[in-house]
Amino acid sequence: MLIYEYKVDGNKAQCAALDEAIRIVQFIRNKCLRLWMDERGISKNHLQCYCAVLARDYPFATRLNSQARQASADRSWLAISRFYDNCKQHKPGKKGYPRFQHDNRSVEYKQTGWKLEPDGKHIIFTDGCGIGRLRLVGNPKQKIEAFALKQIKRVRIIHRADGYYVQFGVKVDRVIEHVSTGHMVGIDVGLKAYYTDSEGHTVDNPRHYRKAEKRLKRLHRSLSRKQKGSKNRKKARKALAKGYLKVHRQREDFARKTASTLISSHDLIAYEQLQIRNMVKNHHLAKSIHDAGWGTFLRWVNYYGSLHAIPVISVPPQFTSQQCSACGTLVKKSLSVRTHICPGCGMVLDRDHNAALNILAKARTLGHRETDTQLSVNASGQTASTACSIRASGKRAG
Repeated sequence: MLIYEYKVDGNKAQCAALDEAIRIVQFIRNKCLRLWMDERGISKNHLQCYCAVLARDYPFATRLNSQARQASADRSWLAISRFYDNCKQHKPGKKGYPRFQHDNRSVEYKQTGWKLEPDGKHIIFTDGCGIGRLRLVGNPKQKIEAFALKQIKRVRIIHRADGYYVQFGVKVDRVIEHVSTGHMVGIDVGLKAYYTDSEGHTVDNPRHYRKAEKRLKRLHRSLSRKQKGSKNRKKARKALAKGYLKVHRQREDFARKTASTLISSHDLIAYEQLQIRNMVKNHHLAKSIHDAGWGTFLRWVNYYGSLHAIPVISVPPQFTSQQCSACGTLVKKSLSVRTHICPGCGMVLDRDHNAALNILAKARTLGHRETDTQLSVNASGQTASTACSIRASGKRAG
């Protein structure tokens, strides 16, 4: 589905009603989770039926639309099913046992409980929460009224640091014709450069958090000096939240644009299947790794790869930085050594460029081994089947 997002403009009473609806969602989700903990054999259907029981027992829950209550139950089942899947797959470490939520910030309506006005600039929520008519503040080029109402499958209200937003989930068939370029590329993500490809091109690391760190520290100090429970503390807390939200949006925007450019200009993308969760255990590099946002970038690479119907292949990361891309000789080097010098063939190459060449070579080898069916899975945006057998990597950042 395509997601169209608008900021909404409402008065204090409407904002209070929005907060009340969000609290009801959190209440229903936690109640469904408690039912699953207390009773055995609870299924998704049981949680859906339990919403009607909660509406009878708690009068305030009836103010929320019935389908919104069911969507709240779906949230609890999503956490439960993820826990079951992790157990079945024998995921190492914690399995993600569902927890009670205390900071919910959204409420989701399905196809009832709301009404979009013909001008496409206002939305009316018709349930008993009293939200009423809200004005949509967004990009004038966005035309939500251009879609038929039956195509809008979800309407989600989200509370962020800078206000309330409404997201429209529109079900459409998005078709992108990929213009073939004949180029295949391997990429090596890093900290010195955002990524280096097998052709030697690099993208500079934007370091959004590092640039904003001085201002964020000042906002943290300002918050710590305010008296707890005061209005000035609330203002300082809101200013700090806006600062972090800006960094998040900058990182997300950069990852999307970089991934889109990479996909549209190549016919095959290969990257390392990194275990980022293990890599951030290095406390000297954790901040820089989180700031780079490799996971977000690679998710967008896979997403745009599925839209363009091109293979996006993940390869094992072992020895990509140590192995010579020309002769295959293993050249041990520490993280501080940024140049690959092979004693066997004499090749001198940037460390990341050498790794990107090895990544592309591995992807080509894996591509020849896969059957046509397995390659179509890669083309649909899923990782290569060989990634399932990858163990935790010992590769370090850079």
